[in-house]
Amino acid sequence: MRSSAKDLVAAGGAVVLFGAAVGVGHWIRNTEHTLHVNWPPLYAHSDLHVGPGTPAALVLAGLLVAYGPVVARRLPWRRLLWAAWGGSLAWIWSLALIDGWERGVARRLTTRYEYLQVAGEIGDLGAFLRTFTDHILLDSPDNWPPHVAGHPPGAVLTYEFLHRLGLEGGGWAAAWTILAASTTAVALLVTVRALGGEERGEETARRAAPFVVAAPAAVWLGVSADGYFAAVAAWALALLALAATRRARAPRVTAVGSGLLFGLLCHLSYGLVLTGLMALAVLAAARTARPVPYVLLGMAPWFAVFTAAGFWWFDGYSTLVERYYQGAGGLRPYGYFVWANLAVNVLTVGPATVAGLRRTAVALPGALSGLRRAPAAGPAALALLVAGAACAVLTADLSGMSKAETERIWLPFTLWLLPAAALLPDAARRYWLAAQAALALAVNHLFFTGW
Repeated sequence: MRSSAKDLVAAGGAVVLFGAAVGVGHWIRNTEHTLHVNWPPLYAHSDLHVGPGTPAALVLAGLLVAYGPVVARRLPWRRLLWAAWGGSLAWIWSLALIDGWERGVARRLTTRYEYLQVAGEIGDLGAFLRTFTDHILLDSPDNWPPHVAGHPPGAVLTYEFLHRLGLEGGGWAAAWTILAASTTAVALLVTVRALGGEERGEETARRAAPFVVAAPAAVWLGVSADGYFAAVAAWALALLALAATRRARAPRVTAVGSGLLFGLLCHLSYGLVLTGLMALAVLAAARTARPVPYVLLGMAPWFAVFTAAGFWWFDGYSTLVERYYQGAGGLRPYGYFVWANLAVNVLTVGPATVAGLRRTAVALPGALSGLRRAPAAGPAALALLVAGAACAVLTADLSGMSKAETERIWLPFTLWLLPAAALLPDAARRYWLAAQAALALAVNHLFFTGW
């Protein structure tokens, strides 16, 4: 069977997996009522609609498909990075505005589950941090809303600081979150180029660029705080790659900067410690551990400051686990979500990424064996990077701490699967890119996604 036919089979298999998750999920929801999602496995409800973002989203989709590969190939590198940021920003905004300004943007971070229920009401930061863990459990007095309770205090403090800067309310919080999330596209391209070598790495990054920008994941990047978390993770890994390959002017300082972002990441979401698996993939591809001491040096101040202020990370995590099983996490069946989580992320990464993952699996053994002789380059480095993200996804899945809503929760991991589409053949690239954009448009027009 030709490689292109195998790509179609892989994508078709992913569609079948998603269809099975829909069928089984609706049966469980209607008979056992344990899933706590309206349209399993997707955390959404069906809602055929158009909105003010629809015309812009359709135009952008057409432009990305028609001109994305050409622009990615011809623009000078630095201009390409700016174009990727601008394209990603426009794509996320247009998709978000399909739901309208209020429903799609301004109210996203203000619901009863969200951070803005607390941000702006904190007052004494010292008292907030000292007593943060005391309010995590459902039976505790004045327990936190689910997303505040489910994360270390760094997440809600981000929006508190926005409030204190005068950027109050859901509109400003959403705008800042989208702005941060859109930079993830740039960080991915920087990392792929750095690891793959100046010539082969840049070629691989250019091939990946249209797929990174036109990602169906943009539906969930606008507007969930996980898009912000994904941006922090992406830049931590990008700086690590620059330090590990010594493509930064000051590799040690760059590694410390990476550590500062990794330390922040640990205090934004407990589960993002799994980004360490992706960091190991970066170091393995570069065949070095030189940046590690400097990364740890950069991480240390975050743990020192939060601990001194009264928040102990491990205490917060263990209390969160108890809270998780007090709520929907204790009811949702592991036996369904352990595979449905993967199925629903077919919508996040899209069929082109699935086909690219098939090619990554083929390339991975050669990439691993090549590390015995030299650092990875080009597609081999890409295969190792994507494999690290896949390991993070599978570990999160098997942990049982991710049941449903993984289309947004896993964004810091799944976005790193998108560059796998760079391995697709030139002749089919526009067709795959069109499938990616069409999927994003379909999801946003057929459903109202929630978190």
